[in-house]
Amino acid sequence: MIRLHHVPQARSFRILWLLEELGLTYDLVEYSFFDKSLRSEAYVNISPAGRVPALEFEGRAIFESGAITQVLCAAKGALTGLPGERVDWLEWLHFGETIAAHIANLTQHHIVLRDDQMRSPTVMRLEAARLEKTLAVVARGLTGPYLLASGFSAVDIVVSYGALIGQRFVALDGMPRLRDWLARLAERPAFQRAVAREGAAQIYTRAFYPAPQT
Repeated sequence: MIRLHHVPQARSFRILWLLEELGLTYDLVEYSFFDKSLRSEAYVNISPAGRVPALEFEGRAIFESGAITQVLCAAKGALTGLPGERVDWLEWLHFGETIAAHIANLTQHHIVLRDDQMRSPTVMRLEAARLEKTLAVVARGLTGPYLLASGFSAVDIVVSYGALIGQRFVALDGMPRLRDWLARLAERPAFQRAVAREGAAQIYTRAFYPAPQT
């Protein structure tokens, strides 16, 4: 039995998409970002930090998305690139979290902190600039259709989430490789199936969240 605990538009989308790419059968349990369901005793027993994703797999719960990605890919023996690409695969896997950290900070300031007095315009501008730099790293890394020379792999899923959500905070106009990559990924049947199962948008309801002007 595989069960994914998921919030629409959150990092758990990466695992949802990965499950579809791997052709695995799973149950999907959806939570809200804005109520107390992630802090319930039942959920904290699965994910101690009260965050998503969490995956119930082979009799245990795994609550770190990088670990989930590695476990699922190892179980299916797929989407890990060629043996000589192992270091690149691991580096992109963990760089996905670097991007996601900036997105989390921007989400906190633009969406979670609803009172303007609680927000820091300086932090919002700094985090937008940092996010743009990390996405530029990805754009430079796209020397071919995908992040690895051998073709599509799980790190395209992990890293592209940062660009998919990141474009709500920074413009991708100067990164044509990145935009073409996202368009290419959006054509994948597994991506489209994941979007269909994702659930209604509840975190990012606007197309763009600009940084405050100085």
